[in-house]
Amino acid sequence: MSLLLLSNVLLWITTLALGAAVLVLARQIGVLHERISPMGALSIDSGPKIGEAAPLMELTTLEGRSYTLGTPRERSLLLFFLSPTCPVCKKLLPVLRSLRSDEARRLEILLCSDGEPDEHRAFQRAQRLEAFPYVVSTELGLRFRVGKLPYAVLMDAQGQIRSKGLVNNREQIESLLEAQDLGVATLQEYRARQIAQAAVTASVKLDD
Repeated sequence: MSLLLLSNVLLWITTLALGAAVLVLARQIGVLHERISPMGALSIDSGPKIGEAAPLMELTTLEGRSYTLGTPRERSLLLFFLSPTCPVCKKLLPVLRSLRSDEARRLEILLCSDGEPDEHRAFQRAQRLEAFPYVVSTELGLRFRVGKLPYAVLMDAQGQIRSKGLVNNREQIESLLEAQDLGVATLQEYRARQIAQAAVTASVKLDD
């Protein structure tokens, strides 16, 4: 009887110890999550600056339609620079389709590249991208200093650049929209502001 009682006591002690360990780990995970800033698009400090007006350009889509860049429009505009030979670009095409559908009321997406138009027409047909306006312009890439792909630039309805950067996944593309909603250039900037504000608040509390 005494052995059974002892084993039950040891079992309860073990259970309580495990519960405490789980709580400690959960708290540490929460602290780690707070310290890790959201990974937004990797902003590159070249080309037009955040807050500047986009360059005024007259472009032509693969279908031969005129497309004006840098003028006021009804919705924000996302320039997505891609290449038929870029595997990451291809991986993100379903993301762009989803984004085009989910954000249709406030966002238009323009596919951009350079090279031979016939190659891009074949790529457009193969990937079923006819729903997107698609321009092939070397000058456009030079204006925005696009050096690596995939690259995206978000402009508001007034034609001002709100956010930009290299985008390798859905989260980084959506971070451009989130940055615009938050009124910052990047999510990293927003996180830095939060940390600075928390430091000021902690300093005030210590002074009190």
